[in-house]
Amino acid sequence: MIKLLIADDHEMFVDGITSILSTETDMRVVASCFDGPSVFRILYNQKIDVILLDVNLPRMSGIDVAKRITKEHPNVKILALSMYNEHSYVKEITKHGALGYILKNTGKKELIRAIRTVSKGEKYFSEAVMNTIVNGMLHKKNQRKMGSMLIPKLSRREKEVLDLVVKEFTNQEIADKLIIGLKTVESHRRSLMSKLGVRNTAGLVRITLEKGLLD
Repeated sequence: MIKLLIADDHEMFVDGITSILSTETDMRVVASCFDGPSVFRILYNQKIDVILLDVNLPRMSGIDVAKRITKEHPNVKILALSMYNEHSYVKEITKHGALGYILKNTGKKELIRAIRTVSKGEKYFSEAVMNTIVNGMLHKKNQRKMGSMLIPKLSRREKEVLDLVVKEFTNQEIADKLIIGLKTVESHRRSLMSKLGVRNTAGLVRITLEKGLLD
């Protein structure tokens, strides 16, 4: 028997889910509450297998509740419920322990399937949420790709010079270290500043650290 706790600040919604699940023989709603702190009063007094957790709760957000549950009640599985299909919400609450995320307009069959899946320690996301996750990942990948396209390609020698510039070597010290002429070092410096769009050594160091050019 899967013992469920529903944490949502809309009483009608809680009553509706309780009614929907009342006909299922392998799960039962044993408690409900309407704000974040009340979740923990229930968890301290009852065995709960799965919590249906609203992302937006009064007095303590669903994300903060998930963080604390993960630390204090690691055996309780979290299935997030929300009206919002936004990548930031999905990312944050799953990062802090939720195994699943479904929308409040989810149908009965999918709700039951999500509960059973999460109760086994497996992940579950409704199709619309999964699309949001994929789109968020593609957007992030494209941002990284665009960022890398803005960085011009540096030659092996330019990277060697840049590495020593970041380490605060003078032009003469760089020339001695790489066994090249002083004018060659100065030429590489000018090339680096031109390619990276900076005006001085401080700019070279800043761009190098920001873009991870020597990683």
